[in-house]
Amino acid sequence: MFTGLVEGIGIVKDVRQKTDDMRLTVSPVFDMKDIKVGESIAVDGVCLTVTEVLKDRFSMDVSGETLLRSTLHNLRQGNEVNLERALLLTDRLGGHLVSGHVDGVGVILKKEKKERYFLIKIEINEQLSRYTIEKGSIAVDGISLTINRCEDRFFDVNIIPQTAKETIILRKKVGDMVNIETDMISKYVEKLILGKESTNRRNINTGIDFEMLLKRGFIK
Repeated sequence: MFTGLVEGIGIVKDVRQKTDDMRLTVSPVFDMKDIKVGESIAVDGVCLTVTEVLKDRFSMDVSGETLLRSTLHNLRQGNEVNLERALLLTDRLGGHLVSGHVDGVGVILKKEKKERYFLIKIEINEQLSRYTIEKGSIAVDGISLTINRCEDRFFDVNIIPQTAKETIILRKKVGDMVNIETDMISKYVEKLILGKESTNRRNINTGIDFEMLLKRGFIK
């Protein structure tokens, strides 16, 4: 479990593509003491398990499923990534609950400089947008952000100077892909209310609306 508060940036040192998976080696450019084999680290928002630790770097295996759902298959030696270690139960939860299990990929449509921040518009498909609400939380490349505005196929977020300093989000260009993890609470609520119907992901119109709530007795 993570918070979406990125701790710092890492540099990809090695990418070893195998038949249907990948071995990724990253060197953090900030102090990450006592990394151990078996611990979880979010790389651009994707939860990975450390399999080897060297002096200034660590390696992780990336499964075929993770490669299909995220942008990690695009990584090359020298690329920068956002890094966050797993949440300690004694820590403050400054962002929101992030599992590191990416739901899919979005595309940056627009980057606009405002007075002291940037506005970024990101395109997503309707299967992901069903879980977005204005002022709700979303993780973009592992960064916990608040949604300003959302429609069927996009949402807007603000990037404040501190977020820009600690992450690589503003180094992304229009057209670049980013990892998206929607708020897990919304997915649990949908499944509890809809039951088996919520597992039919191909039917993007299946969702919670007034008619459904009335039919099931949630509204009198």
